[in-house]
Amino acid sequence: MSKEQLFIFDTTLRDGAQTQGVDFSVDDKLKIASALDNLGVDYIEGGWPGANPTDTEFFQKKHSFNNAKLTSFGMTKRTGRSADNDPGLSALLNSNTPAVCIVGKSWDFHVDIALGISNEENLENIKETAKHFVKENKEFMFDAEHFFDGYKANPSYALSCLKSAFDEGARWIVLCDTNGGTLPHEVTKIVTEVSKTIPGKNLGIHAHNDTGNAVANSLAAVWAGVRQVQGTINGLGERCGNANLMSLIPTFFLKEDFATNFQLKIKPDNIKKLTECSRLLDEILNRKPNKHLPYVGAAAFSHKGGLHVSAVQKNPKTYEHIDPVEVGNSRNIVVSDQSGKSNIISRLKTIGIEIEESDPKIKKLLDEVKDREFIGYSYDGADASFELLARRIISKIPRYILIKEYDVSVKKDSSGTIVSSAKAQLEVDGEKIMCTGEGNGPVNALDNAIRQNVDRLNKYSKYLKDLKLVDYKVRILNTGTEAITRVSIESTDSKGKNWFTIGVSANIIDASFKALVDSLDYKLFKDKAPASL
Repeated sequence: MSKEQLFIFDTTLRDGAQTQGVDFSVDDKLKIASALDNLGVDYIEGGWPGANPTDTEFFQKKHSFNNAKLTSFGMTKRTGRSADNDPGLSALLNSNTPAVCIVGKSWDFHVDIALGISNEENLENIKETAKHFVKENKEFMFDAEHFFDGYKANPSYALSCLKSAFDEGARWIVLCDTNGGTLPHEVTKIVTEVSKTIPGKNLGIHAHNDTGNAVANSLAAVWAGVRQVQGTINGLGERCGNANLMSLIPTFFLKEDFATNFQLKIKPDNIKKLTECSRLLDEILNRKPNKHLPYVGAAAFSHKGGLHVSAVQKNPKTYEHIDPVEVGNSRNIVVSDQSGKSNIISRLKTIGIEIEESDPKIKKLLDEVKDREFIGYSYDGADASFELLARRIISKIPRYILIKEYDVSVKKDSSGTIVSSAKAQLEVDGEKIMCTGEGNGPVNALDNAIRQNVDRLNKYSKYLKDLKLVDYKVRILNTGTEAITRVSIESTDSKGKNWFTIGVSANIIDASFKALVDSLDYKLFKDKAPASL
């Protein structure tokens, strides 16, 4: 049986750019577009030329894609203007993209309230806009804004909007759940009805996630007949986001019912790029990845309970719906106070420590983890600190920098500026080194005291120059005058490695210092720095 073709339309650079707190630069857009083209999507919606300087400049660049069609976005012509004389449509033509996606109203309520024109005028605007771009040999797509709400309110008029574009040669009619309030069973019913008027091979779906159903609605729409799916990397988008292509693409590839009936232009080997693509977006946005994302999240294939880990070791299918390698992700065995021997052994194997199950050091490590977590440590989110602990108990770990003492102060000067200063006495190969530094806070000052004097650390200087703290979190574990503080630090280096360390103490500075020292030790150990004498 021949498979039907599905087309993937990415709108990260346009609809995703409407996310609160997101502001892409032209270079950001170029990087994301390149990653999407390498992944193999069919369409990349680059933005709205003429709407803002960034989008306008992006379309002025020379683009050479191997797989995707660059698509420009705009709206139907304005009432009272001809398509030939509409400045917005002219900007789209001048963008020189092979495909154009035009949004227009398909809900009579919006035609009346938002546009303030008659239903007939709206139909004429859609018709003339479609005719204009088809005449210019553009692959024309009509985004039927608010279609599902419009269909529920006035199905006859909503369908008339679709036909106004389709009858003039539109390649794609995209059904938009703009408010994100439609549910999967409604999508199935409505798409099935629409398919009687517009062929499924010409229908697309654009779902928003306001009920948490954008992915489900997209899957339901495909099953009911649509053949183009729009979405964004990581579900980026205004309000609650758009349909997440990082969930949809692997579902189409790896789930039997879809894989049996449909095919994508994306090459099977490229599915392994999904996790990399997901994290590239977060890196560009300078934000922490959502570890709980399906398929590509760091926790998507994490196992914590001892019984789960034991079963996964026997056969991963017991608690994993796919092999994480298929999407470029990896399995993660979490160590915590809920851990059993299976967790410990499995985690040790992943960090390269082979040990017999009967070795008493395993029980010693397990007891140590549970004792430490009882007083506030949490190793399920601090893999680097766990590895250091394990190696100190099971094997030997080299001595690196000894920190003999430190002093931190915070003061407010006469101008009202708060300044944090730190001193730290380090010891390398028996030599004592006094380091000083200032920062935005006591921890930043302590970090700067060590790393701003990195050239004085002799053989370790070259290993620590690219160390960077990217996240710092504090949690008060109990209240009162003897509160316990837990500090977690995320670090990175120029190789793109990220690691997490933890410290616990009744004093926030001491807890921070412990996490910071673990970060330094882990960096030196992983880079195979020579041990102290």
